[in-house]
Amino acid sequence: MKYICYLLLLCFTLPVMAQDTTSYLEQKDIQYRTGETDAYMKERCRLDIYYPAKHADVPVIVWFHGGGITGGSKEIPNALKQQHVIIIAANYRLSPKVSCPAYIEDAAAAVAWAFNHAKEYGGDPAKIVLSGHSAGAYLSELVGLDKEWLAKYNIDANRIAALFPFSGQAITHFTVRKEKGIPDTQVTVDQYAPISHIRADAPPMYIYTADREQELLGRYEENAYLARMLKLVGHKKTYLYEFEGFSHGDMPGPGFQLMLKQLNADFWKLK
Repeated sequence: MKYICYLLLLCFTLPVMAQDTTSYLEQKDIQYRTGETDAYMKERCRLDIYYPAKHADVPVIVWFHGGGITGGSKEIPNALKQQHVIIIAANYRLSPKVSCPAYIEDAAAAVAWAFNHAKEYGGDPAKIVLSGHSAGAYLSELVGLDKEWLAKYNIDANRIAALFPFSGQAITHFTVRKEKGIPDTQVTVDQYAPISHIRADAPPMYIYTADREQELLGRYEENAYLARMLKLVGHKKTYLYEFEGFSHGDMPGPGFQLMLKQLNADFWKLK
């Protein structure tokens, strides 16, 4: 376990790297599930993509928004702009208009779209990272750990370069439980719990949480248990970080800074 405490505030005020002078383009509301007749699917299953204008083999970050699977909307995080990465921000259908597993299926479809279309925007399909905050982190973890979701698109989840969940749930998400009439304080671990799909060969896991005293319910402890169990099954690249002094809502700030540093150090040079 690793802790990020107030010293992080010092580095948080400094840029991760010099700002990129490359020109960037953005396309919005690309439909990633086509051929469907459902009006709500057509409305929500869309993504935005932000990419360097003239580069090839660029890393790709697929970002899923939070909102408890009941709200929220896609947005390109400002902290990830001009860092020589492609960012894909995807919407997904929301409860109660749909129920589990519809939103998980949407997340998988968005990731499959990234693998199938990254090269068209100068991206490298071998450098695709999944991330998200809260509900978005939960969706990214499920798609990355449970191979069945991407297998429907003939994609091996092990092709994902890394997972960076920000304050995700390791047990079954509270909205999934609510749909079944289960209280949010009743721990449930079923096929919709990321921790049910731990495996030694999973992509590298960089697990971020807020301060355990400022997180939602027992979310830090869920993630600590996920990290411990991944290590026990033989996963060699599991990292857990707690951002002391940060709440569930504001922890993405230092999270973005650390993620860019770790991507730069552990995977590829972002310049």
